[in-house]
Amino acid sequence: MAESSPKPPKPTAASTGSMNRPPITLSEELQCSICLDVFTDPVSTPCGHNFCKSCLNRCWNNSQTYNCPLCKASFRKRPDLKFNTALKSDVQLFKERSGQSKPEVLCDICDDKKMKALKMCLTCQSSYCDTHLEPHHRVPNLKKHKLIDPGENLETYICQKHNKPLELFCRDDKTCVCLVCTVTNHRNHNTVAVEEESGEKKPHLRKVQTDVQQMIQDRIKRIKDIKHLAKLKKKTSEKEIADISELFTDLIRSIERCQSELLEMMEQKKKAAKKQATALIKELEQEIIELERRDTELEQLSHTEDHLHLLKIYPSLIRPPHTSSCTEISISDTQMSVETLTKALTQLQETLDEKLSKTVLRRIQKHAVDVTLDPDTAYPNLILSDNGKQVTSEDITHKLPNNPKRFDYCPCVLAKQGFCSDRFYFEVQVKGMTEWDLGVVRESVNRKGTITAIPEAGYWIVVLRKGNQYLASESSPVSLSLRVKPQVVGVFVDYEEGLVFFYDVESRSHIYSFTGQSFTEKLYPFFSPSKKENGKNSAPLIISHVRYNE
Repeated sequence: MAESSPKPPKPTAASTGSMNRPPITLSEELQCSICLDVFTDPVSTPCGHNFCKSCLNRCWNNSQTYNCPLCKASFRKRPDLKFNTALKSDVQLFKERSGQSKPEVLCDICDDKKMKALKMCLTCQSSYCDTHLEPHHRVPNLKKHKLIDPGENLETYICQKHNKPLELFCRDDKTCVCLVCTVTNHRNHNTVAVEEESGEKKPHLRKVQTDVQQMIQDRIKRIKDIKHLAKLKKKTSEKEIADISELFTDLIRSIERCQSELLEMMEQKKKAAKKQATALIKELEQEIIELERRDTELEQLSHTEDHLHLLKIYPSLIRPPHTSSCTEISISDTQMSVETLTKALTQLQETLDEKLSKTVLRRIQKHAVDVTLDPDTAYPNLILSDNGKQVTSEDITHKLPNNPKRFDYCPCVLAKQGFCSDRFYFEVQVKGMTEWDLGVVRESVNRKGTITAIPEAGYWIVVLRKGNQYLASESSPVSLSLRVKPQVVGVFVDYEEGLVFFYDVESRSHIYSFTGQSFTEKLYPFFSPSKKENGKNSAPLIISHVRYNE
C-alpha cells in the first residue's frame, strides 16, 4: 500500500446524536416572582431576571424609580423591555404538557380576577377587557391606537427592532415593517398598509383554495382506481400461479423443489402488489387530510380581518402541496416462458451458493481462537477496554511508556496472541465506522514512524477509507467492490498454505484473499480504528465472540 498507510486521511463530517428534552416542571425558572404564577409574556430586565410583562409594568407604573423587584438593582431610566422568546417557548411547552394551556387571552390591567381580553393594542402592547378598553374608544389620542383581536403571540405583531406595531408591508423585501423601518432600512422602498396588501392577496388565496379542492377530488378518484386495479391484480396473480403449477406438473417433474420455490416467489409478488396498493392509498388519504386542512384554513383566511397574520403565512399557503411520487399500478398479463424458468433455476443456483457459503463459514469458524488486545503495543491515543476486546480512538494523546513493541506514529494495536502454525480465525465488528484497518502482521514488523503496510513489509491487511473505499494493501493497492457494507469481518489464516482470507460474516461473502504467501515468523492479529479527529469516526473496533453458523 502507499506510504503512510494505514495513516488515516482527514476526517469527514461528524454525526451527532439528538437528545430528548427533559420534562419541564414548575420551578423558579418558569414562575414570575411577582404574581407567583406561570409566566405570561415573559420579559427580561437588564440585570437578567424575568417577570410577566404586565406584572413588571404595574410595579413601575406606580413608582418614580425603576428597580428590579427581585434583586433591587436600580436603573437610571425605565428599561426598554424585550420578550424572552426562549423562556416563552419553555412556558408554552410546560402548559401543553401539564394541561394548563389557555387558548383565551386575559386582560393585562385587571388586578384581582382577570377578565377575558376583548382587544389587544399594538401601540400600548397590552390586552384589555371590555371595561379597560373603554378609554381607547373615548380619549382622542388613544382612539388613534391600532387594536386587533387578542392572541397569545403579541410579539409577532411588533417590530422586534423598534418595538413599534407592524403596520406596513414592504413589497420590495416581502416583509411586514413598522413606521420607523420605512425611514431607516426600508427607506425609498415600496410600502403599503398591511390591510391593502392583504386585500390584494385574498383573491389569489381563493384561487388556491379552488385548486386544493380539485386536488382532493382527483385523489379520491385515484383511490377508487387503485382499489379496482388491485382487485384485478389479485385475480391475474391467482390465474398466473395456477398456470405455472400445471405447467411444472406436466413438463418438469424432475425439479419439483424448484416449482415450490417459484410458487412462493409468485405469492410474494401478489403480496407486494397488495402492499404497494395499500401504501399508495394510505399516502393519498393522508394527502387528502392535509389538503382538507389547507382548504379550511384558506376558507377562514378569505374572511379574516387579521391582515398581518394573512401576510405572514401567505407564502406557505400558496406553495404547491406535496404529491405522491407513484401515480399508478400497472397490470400486465404474464405467461410462463423460458425466461421464467431461467429465473427459477437462477434462484435455485443462488440458494445452492448460499448453502455453499454457509458450509465454508462453518468450516473456517471451527478454527476460531480467543484474541485479546495487547496494551503494550497500542498507539498512545487508543483506548482499550478492560476485557481487551474493544479499541477506540481518542483526540487526546496519552503519555505512555515507550517500548520497542509500541506503535508511535500510526493508531494501531496488536493482539497478545501470536500464531506460527496450523490455522486460526477471528471476527471483528466494524459497524458504524468510517475508517479501519484489519488483518495480520508478522512479529518483526516496523512499529516506529511511517509504516509501509504491504505484504513485503509483513502486513496482510484490508482497509476502509472515507466511509466507502475498501482497499487490499498489496504493493499496488487493490480497490474492492463490495456488494454490501460489512458489519462483521472474519479473518482466516492458513499458515502452512500461505493464505489470509477476509470474509463478510453477515452477508456470507468473500472480501479478499492473500494467497501464495510464505510465513516464517509468528503472525499477530492487527487492528487500527484510525484517528478520531474532532469527534469523527468514534465507533470502536470490537473483537466479536464467534457465533457458529448452523
